[in-house]
Amino acid sequence: VRVYSPDSLKPHRSSEDSSVLNSGAVENSSATGGSALACSRMAEHERRRFSASELISRLQLSQRKNSFTLKLGKSLSARVASRDRQTSSNLSPSADCKPLPHLPSSSPDKATSRHRGSGGSSHSAPHSPVGPVPPLPTADNNTQQHRRSTGFAIKKSILYQEYSDVAINREIQRQQGEEPGAEEERLRVEGAGEAPSPSNLSPSSSFCSSRGSAFSLWQDIPDVQTSDQLDNFSNEERKLQEAKFELVTSEASYIRSLAIAVDHFMLSQELGECLGTQDRQWLFSKLPEVKDVSERFLQDLEHRLEEDILRFDVCDIVLAHCPALRRVYLPYVTNQAYQEQTYQRLLQENARFPGILARLEEDPICQRLPLASFLILPFQRITRLKMLVENILKRTTPGSRGEDTATKAFNELKRLIKECNSSVQSMKRMEELIHLNKKIHFEGKIFPLISQSRWLVKHGELLEVDTQTMSISGSKFKLPTRPVYLHLFNDCLLLSRRKDTWKFMVFVHAKIGQLKVKDFSQKLQGISGFIFHLQLCEGQQLKHHILLKAHTESGKQRWITAMFPSDPLEDIEQASENYDLSQVQCIKSYQAQEHDELTLEKADILQAKTITSDGWVEGIRLSDGERGWFPKTNVEEITNRSARLRNLRENIRIKCVTQKLEKELF
Repeated sequence: VRVYSPDSLKPHRSSEDSSVLNSGAVENSSATGGSALACSRMAEHERRRFSASELISRLQLSQRKNSFTLKLGKSLSARVASRDRQTSSNLSPSADCKPLPHLPSSSPDKATSRHRGSGGSSHSAPHSPVGPVPPLPTADNNTQQHRRSTGFAIKKSILYQEYSDVAINREIQRQQGEEPGAEEERLRVEGAGEAPSPSNLSPSSSFCSSRGSAFSLWQDIPDVQTSDQLDNFSNEERKLQEAKFELVTSEASYIRSLAIAVDHFMLSQELGECLGTQDRQWLFSKLPEVKDVSERFLQDLEHRLEEDILRFDVCDIVLAHCPALRRVYLPYVTNQAYQEQTYQRLLQENARFPGILARLEEDPICQRLPLASFLILPFQRITRLKMLVENILKRTTPGSRGEDTATKAFNELKRLIKECNSSVQSMKRMEELIHLNKKIHFEGKIFPLISQSRWLVKHGELLEVDTQTMSISGSKFKLPTRPVYLHLFNDCLLLSRRKDTWKFMVFVHAKIGQLKVKDFSQKLQGISGFIFHLQLCEGQQLKHHILLKAHTESGKQRWITAMFPSDPLEDIEQASENYDLSQVQCIKSYQAQEHDELTLEKADILQAKTITSDGWVEGIRLSDGERGWFPKTNVEEITNRSARLRNLRENIRIKCVTQKLEKELF
C-alpha cells in the first residue's frame, strides 16, 4: 500500500467523505505495544484514508486562490500603469502597489510559496494544495469539526451538474480540433512565473467553469508532480491517465450531487409530509440504491488510486461494477416517464408542494439548481460514464491488455444504455398505441392497430391538393386544398380526416413497402408551398394517389425520409469508405419533440445528411448510428479537416474492436 505524504493530502473528514472513503495509507512506526497502540494505529489509519472527493476540493481551492492572486496582481498592475501614464516624473510603482504574481522566483515570500504549492515544480518537499491544514479533530471538538467539514464540502465543492457541463465543453473543443484550456494554461504559467512543463502541454489541460471554479487534474496532484517517473511518461500516456482520473473525479462530484438529492430533498420531513407514499416512490424511485451502488464504485476507484497514483487503471473496476449498475439504473431510468408525470402533477394539483420545493431549492446547498436537475442525474451519468470509458479506449495502445479491458467495459455500458432506452421506448410505444386505438376509426374495415411489433414513427397534418377541381383566377391556376392527417407506423401508413378534435376516420391505408413518392423540387404553377406526390399500392395495382403540400422544406423532407429511410448498413459503409464527410457537433443539448427527431447530448458528433433552408438538419450520430432530425442552432459544423478525420478514425477503431470482441464472445 502506498504511503502518502501528510503534506500532500492531509484530508479533513466530512460526513460526505465518510461514506465514500475506502482503504488507507498506513504510517510506518517503530513502536510496539498492546491494545493502546492498535487503537492508535486504527485512528491514524482512519484519518489518512485517501479520498478523491477531498482531493478535488483541495485542488480546486488552491487553484481558486492562485486565480484570485493573479487577477489582483493584474488589477494593481493596470492601476500603476494608468497612474504612470498620467505622471511622467516617476515611472516606478509604489511599494504597496507591487504586482503580486511577478515576485522573483527566489523570494521567500509566502505568496510565492502558495503559487508553487499549486504550480508544481520545486525541489523542496511538496506543499499542501491549500496551504496550512486545520488540525485533525480530537475527541473534544469532533462534533464542531464535523460541522465545519460538512460545510466546507458543500460550499466549496462543484456539483456534478456543473462539473459535467464544463467537462463536455472541453471535449467539444478537442473534437473540433482546438486546444482546450490554452488560455487557462497560459495564466497558470504566468502566475507561477515558470516555463511550461511537458505535462502541462496536454490537451487535457486545466479548464474553468462558468463560475470561475478551477477543476482538478491528475497532473496537479503533488505526488504526481514531484515524482521522478513523470518525465518517462509520453504525452499520450499523460492524456490516458488524465482520462482515467476524470472518471474518478467526476464520480466523486456525481455522488456529491446524489447526496443532496437524497439527504436534502428525499429525506426532507416537510416534503415527506405533503407527499403520499406512491407519489414519493414515483418521484424518487430507487435514488438511495443508486447512491449506495455509486459510493461502492467510488470506493474501489479510490483504492486503486491509492495503490498506484501514477499508473492506475479503472476500466476493470467499471466492468466489475456493471452488474450492480444495471440492477439500479435500469429500473430508475424505466421509471423516468412516471417520475416526470408525477413531478408535473404535483406542481399543478398539490397546493403545498410548489412552496416547499421552492424553499428547499433556495437553500445554498443546491447552488441555485432545481430538483429536476438532480432527479435526471442517473440517466445523464450512465450516458456520461460510457463516454468517459470511450475516451479511455481511444487513448489505449491498440492490441494491449488495457484495450481489451476498456472494450469490454465500453460494450457492457453500451448494452446497459440500450436496455434502458428499449425499456423506456417499449413502455411508451404500447401506451401510445392504446391511446391511438381509441381515437382512430376505420371505414367499414377491421384493422387491429395494437401490436407488440408496431410503433408510431411520425404523425401530423398536411394539405391535400385537389387537382380535380382547379379554377382559373386571372392568368394563374388555383387548386383548392383540404387537410389530411397522416399516421405513419413502422409497418403501415394511415390517411384520415378529422371527425372532431380528437378522432380520426381512416379512408385509406397501405403497407410501408407499397408506398411510392415523387418529390417536386420546383413549385408547381399556382401552388405555393412544398409539394410531393404519394402513391399507395396494393400488390402491383395503384390503390390511391394524393398530392400533398407542406408549409416548409423541412416538413416535406422529414415526411419523405420517414416513409423511405435509408439502409443503416449503407450509411455505415459510406462513413467507413468516405473519409471526409460533413460533420457537425452538438453544442447545446436537444430533447426530441417528435418521433422522427433525435435527442442530442453535448459533444455528440454527427454526419450531416441533409440541411434544409429553414434550419433543420438530418444527421447520423457516429457513436451509435442513430438517425434523426434536429435544429441547426443546436449544432456547429466541424470545419477542421484533420479533426473530422480523427473523429472518424476514432469511431471506426472503436467499432472494429467492439465487433471483434462480440465475435469472440459469440
